[in-house]
Amino acid sequence: MEFESVIGLEVHAQLKTKTKIFCNCSTAFGAAPNTHTCPVCLGMPGVLPVLNRKVVEYTIRMAIATHCEIARESRFARKNYFYPDLPKGYQISQYELPIAEFGHVDIEVNGDKKRIEILRIHMEEDAGKLVHHPDRPVSMVDFNRTGVPLIEIVSQPDIRSSEEAGTYLRQLRSILRYLDICDGNMEEGSFRCDANVSIMPKGSDTFGTRAELKNLNSFKHVEKAIQFEIERQREVIMDGDEVVQETRLWDPAKNISTPMRGKEDAHDYRYFPDPDLLPLVVDEEWIDEVKATLPELPDEKRTRFVKDYELPSYDADVLTSVKEIADYFEECLKVFPKPKPVSNWVMGSLLGLLNAEGKRIEESPISASHLGELLKLIDEEVISGKIAKTVFEEMAQTGKPPQAIVEEKGLVQVTDVSAIDVVVSEVLSRSPKEIEDYKAGKKKVIGFFVGQVMKATQGKANPKIVNEVLREKLDG
Repeated sequence: MEFESVIGLEVHAQLKTKTKIFCNCSTAFGAAPNTHTCPVCLGMPGVLPVLNRKVVEYTIRMAIATHCEIARESRFARKNYFYPDLPKGYQISQYELPIAEFGHVDIEVNGDKKRIEILRIHMEEDAGKLVHHPDRPVSMVDFNRTGVPLIEIVSQPDIRSSEEAGTYLRQLRSILRYLDICDGNMEEGSFRCDANVSIMPKGSDTFGTRAELKNLNSFKHVEKAIQFEIERQREVIMDGDEVVQETRLWDPAKNISTPMRGKEDAHDYRYFPDPDLLPLVVDEEWIDEVKATLPELPDEKRTRFVKDYELPSYDADVLTSVKEIADYFEECLKVFPKPKPVSNWVMGSLLGLLNAEGKRIEESPISASHLGELLKLIDEEVISGKIAKTVFEEMAQTGKPPQAIVEEKGLVQVTDVSAIDVVVSEVLSRSPKEIEDYKAGKKKVIGFFVGQVMKATQGKANPKIVNEVLREKLDG
């Protein structure tokens, strides 16, 4: 029997506000436990929450960017459940009347474009964090994260593979980072995902029983966990058993998921409107104000890069995947306005260097202007492409501009035809067998001669001139 997977994702994005959603406590990451707390976020008797306007503004930004319908009136609700990291015994969220619904995000997988519908975006507060003692059966609670503002982005079950899920998540994170409302750091928990996975017989329109996957803190884990769950459910059904609705924890060390608890339904949380918070009213004027501040978003920038810079789609995808990479690329173009060579060096040498060192583009030891200057030196034939690699490595280690490195190390390219002629003659004089092979029709041997000349000149000879002199002597 062939099966089709059905996947829906619930993404929690922590908003980059300085203070929490209902109080003035700091949202800064990494503080000592329980130091960013107050009676409001700890749920002390008699306190009242006050909504942070910036949280609403950031949520509206995301709603516009994902083509959602924004509710003119929405309500906060209490989601009731008991867990040690939830001091009030309930979480303030939105339920029946969320701030935004019915949006979409477009993705492309293996050349095929697909639209993933967004069911809703709503605001809520985060819970605290349990810290489990490594040696004793004791857990401690840190309430610093309690009340940190989140938006939850809930997709329709439109995703059909682990690859589509990963692509959708990367696109969502890219939009959030372009909007500058979430840093997208999965390791610190500011961008988190739960996956609802089920399978059904191919051609059926009746969804199977779903399982929810938690503890997915990287794109790789999301994709692996979903693929594991698809295979697990297929085996369950093929063995004649039924898939159980449950929440499962992903174990990245063992690459398996394990049962955590039975999956709750909405009625289990006893949602009801929060009596301490008034309905939230968002008028057209506010929406228009926010819309006017939106930056160029990833899809728009990608289209512009292909159209204006005549870049291949692949290059545009890579360069616009992270806003800071796109900014670096365009800064480099101000110094050296030839898009394709800049793209090649940014995607190849620069991103290769940063990935090897685990750095972001903002931490690059080579500035965009210095990379542009290096490419200009190659273009003007001051240095060869091979020498440029050496200069690039020195720039990465020292941060010096390329011109200074070239002058210090005497790396200027040799373009004097007479000087190159002398070296070529020397190489040919000690290579009679290779000359005989060339004249016998083995034309590829010219690569050997070029290599010998470049070696003799320490890579400084202009390769184009070297080839011209060689052919003139060999074919003359």
